[in-house]
Amino acid sequence: MILEEVRVMPLVEFSEFSFKYLGSESLALDKVSMKIERGEYIIITGPSGCGKTSLCRAMNGLVPHFHRGYIAGHVYVNGKDTRESKVSDLATVAGLVFQNPANQLVTLNVEKEIAFGPENLGIDPSIIRTRIEKLIHRLGLENLRDKHPHEMSGGEQQRVALAATLALEPTILIADEPTSNLDPKNAELILDILSDLNRQGMTILLVEHRLDLVARDASRVIVMDEGRIIADGAPYAVLSSDLAAEIGIGIPKATQIYRRLKAGGIHLDEVPLTGDELAKLVQEAIRQ
Repeated sequence: MILEEVRVMPLVEFSEFSFKYLGSESLALDKVSMKIERGEYIIITGPSGCGKTSLCRAMNGLVPHFHRGYIAGHVYVNGKDTRESKVSDLATVAGLVFQNPANQLVTLNVEKEIAFGPENLGIDPSIIRTRIEKLIHRLGLENLRDKHPHEMSGGEQQRVALAATLALEPTILIADEPTSNLDPKNAELILDILSDLNRQGMTILLVEHRLDLVARDASRVIVMDEGRIIADGAPYAVLSSDLAAEIGIGIPKATQIYRRLKAGGIHLDEVPLTGDELAKLVQEAIRQ
């Protein structure tokens, strides 16, 4: 008996995908091809206007069903072509947390906000209640459950938006610069939550400039420029490359120092992403 090889389909696949918003003269995404596997933690970075947000929108169907324009190629999410799938159907697979959380908060208090998505999908009320309590506890929202989202701080709004997205129990969580308007303490809190979710098996795609805070947790870094993917690989390889330095992304300080040492003829055994990694490598080099 001949056994046929079973093809394991990626969770997300971009196939020569291009998109241009109505009224725009240039492509927001230009022949993007990439695959995202289950369990990955991917950072998307690049200069402002390079297509990062459009890439996020293409994964949950906002592009092309809400944001319309010229389109070519395909995006497949869990095997479904986003062109042929409703945004509501994709919401349980690809959950998107917006850069500005206020833009996705629509109800009168935290409990209602978390319940809003599941209610619209017709999920049983008892299941919704369980999810609400679990997420309020997990994201430290106990004191905010009856508060109007628009009366909260940016960090609180971000946690509520994250809870509302997680209430749909998506397979991949897409976070579009969730720390851009937060102070370092709240930024670290959000990023710690994302890392914990990934350790528990959730696929994470994070658009982020603060690479010092997140590079060590990622399994992969993708760099974009002018709507295209120009680098894609392990964080240590991508962030220490000449290309990353030339394009001007926020390379971790430890990696910048590594590059300077290398240029000066001092070679370390590995590429550091954090201060602790750099200190350890320097100590090892001194001992040798």
